[in-house]
Amino acid sequence: MHKSTARIRQQNHSRFWVGLALDDIEVAEAQHLRHRVFAEEMGARLPTAHLGLDVDHFDAFCDHLIVRDRENGAVVGTYRILSPSQARKAGGYYSEQEFDLGRFQHLRPSMAELGRSCVHPDYRSGAVIALLWGGLADYMTRHGYDHMIGCASVPMTDGGYAAARVYEKLIEKYHSPIEWRASPRNRLPLESLSAHVDALLPPLIKAYVRLGAWVCGEPSWDPDFNTADLLMMLPMERLNTAYARRLLPS
Repeated sequence: MHKSTARIRQQNHSRFWVGLALDDIEVAEAQHLRHRVFAEEMGARLPTAHLGLDVDHFDAFCDHLIVRDRENGAVVGTYRILSPSQARKAGGYYSEQEFDLGRFQHLRPSMAELGRSCVHPDYRSGAVIALLWGGLADYMTRHGYDHMIGCASVPMTDGGYAAARVYEKLIEKYHSPIEWRASPRNRLPLESLSAHVDALLPPLIKAYVRLGAWVCGEPSWDPDFNTADLLMMLPMERLNTAYARRLLPS
């Protein structure tokens, strides 16, 4: 397991603890939660599903942020973080499997990637995701990274209509400058999904844009997870400090 040289501040909360996983046992708890959400709840095809875990090549290179319920000891939220130096060791970013990041080349030395975000279904009131984002903001600040990227997913259970509508909504206000656009490797056929349907922004995407993030182009279809993935980018200089102040540890 990769261990970061600079840890985030462990945050105190009346019910929850949040910090980086300290050993392989805690990483496995995060991977078990990911299996619970992605495979059991969302129907994702995971190569390690028979183990009751979601494990891939990138896990060994990542820091794993976890939220633990103090009352029952369970890991109830997680996010993984791939630092620039660890991305080089891993052979690239996870997002590069879905997007061409050629225009991001000059940002790589200061660009951290977020992924595998999930919260246990019994804990989706908002407190856990807020603690995760507080931990992420603290991590970025402590390491001095300037850019945060990550894939945010929209379920394809309706064939992609909701995903197309979410994308249409996002580009009205949150489209990245053209120099920070990424081309999807498995493009969603938006032109055939322009039905007049309404769709709410998923909570993760809503958190991204509230913090100041952009969407970096059209969605890519991930057949294993059956989701439409949008590449999001947050330059730290665009961080919405009023919103982030509510998330950062005091």
